[in-house]
Amino acid sequence: MNRSAAVSLSPPARTRAAVSVALQHRGALRPAIGLGVASLLVLGLAYAVGTTTVSRALFPAKADGSLLVVDGQVRGSRLVAQPFAGDGYFQTRPSAAGYDPMAAAGSNLARSNPALQERVREATAAVALREGVPTSAVPGDLVTQSGAGMDPEISPQAAAVQVARVARARGMDAAQVEALVAAQTEGPQWGVFGQPRVNVMELNTALDHTLHP
Repeated sequence: MNRSAAVSLSPPARTRAAVSVALQHRGALRPAIGLGVASLLVLGLAYAVGTTTVSRALFPAKADGSLLVVDGQVRGSRLVAQPFAGDGYFQTRPSAAGYDPMAAAGSNLARSNPALQERVREATAAVALREGVPTSAVPGDLVTQSGAGMDPEISPQAAAVQVARVARARGMDAAQVEALVAAQTEGPQWGVFGQPRVNVMELNTALDHTLHP
């Protein structure tokens, strides 16, 4: 039997092996760091700058957040709901996030949840009182919250039920307000997806512009 095969490496041999392994590790570390830095620069910086530049060149309004600017001042975003104070404005859907874009969220309550049912009943009664209509005439989107809590649009029915109040508060003819609602009503996307809708921010801006052209 060859006993040399069973003999462990001598101390000098073990030292040389350890040095070789260490050198191999250092050699593998450099490309790993290089790849990480290159990925950070290309994907984290160059890609973000490139896509932002291209999007702003092709779609400047959308890239900036679809802001609604009136007389040089930003009134809000067409994509984000916000509350309006006063009877002379159309109201949007309730928001579980308090209309805070940084906390956008739904209520996460099931339809069978008693708390949700009670809140909807109270909201329906409040809207019916505000608009002077029976509770059965209150559209559901005026008393329910959207999934994100920031839906800027309401149904044409939800806008129509507010026409009388807005016209009365502004001293306008109801037919004139109805015409503005009709002008701001958008059909389904590409004529296929979704339902007709009215952007509340744009509608209220059109109302203000009508009084102060």
